[in-house]
Amino acid sequence: MALRDAGFTIVNVACSLGRPGQHARREAELQEACRRAGFELRLPEEPVSISGDVDEQTAQAELTALVLEALAREEPRIVVSPGPADRHHGHRLVALAVRDAIIEHGTSDAAPRWWMWSLWGSLPQPTIGTRFGAGRLEEILTALAAHRGELARNDYRRFVRARAEMNASLAAELLFGFGAPVPTDISYVELLTEVALRGSRWMLGTPGWLDPEDPLQEPSGVEAVLD
Repeated sequence: MALRDAGFTIVNVACSLGRPGQHARREAELQEACRRAGFELRLPEEPVSISGDVDEQTAQAELTALVLEALAREEPRIVVSPGPADRHHGHRLVALAVRDAIIEHGTSDAAPRWWMWSLWGSLPQPTIGTRFGAGRLEEILTALAAHRGELARNDYRRFVRARAEMNASLAAELLFGFGAPVPTDISYVELLTEVALRGSRWMLGTPGWLDPEDPLQEPSGVEAVLD
């Protein structure tokens, strides 16, 4: 949302819509969530099955092809996805597909940056902190509320609010090292891990607070661990 406000076009590429019986409901909810968030939405002709008992090699190959197509079509500067360390098996498959697609798309310095989030596990090696206030939190929760079916099962709004407040306390030390001063004027923070492909190596982004007007800084000299 911060990048959107800075003039970036945000494109949500839907990799999956859950189990077959959920597709219609989840597609409608996703369309409404993107409308509220001001994001564009790209829906595949056939959503990839990543739930339940699936052949993971087949699913990963299908996801990689889907992401490669999106990279060629959109030519993004940044790709945002789950990271490989997320404990959800479907999220991990998407992460591995994004990794493979970026490598196949091109290994030059022009390759898009990869920003990773984690929902079901701790985020390894966070490098980006996004600070925001009560107005932005309400905007996030309003978009999330469109996913009524998912919230009926588990009200993720509680998680979003609680983690954003927790990160306001932890982010400075996670980004800049233990003992770093913690700003007292920050209400909420979201954390991401940025990596940049340099040749055949993934390099961590330089730790810092997000500047939406200039979000892509030179990567650090630290190699990322992607497993």
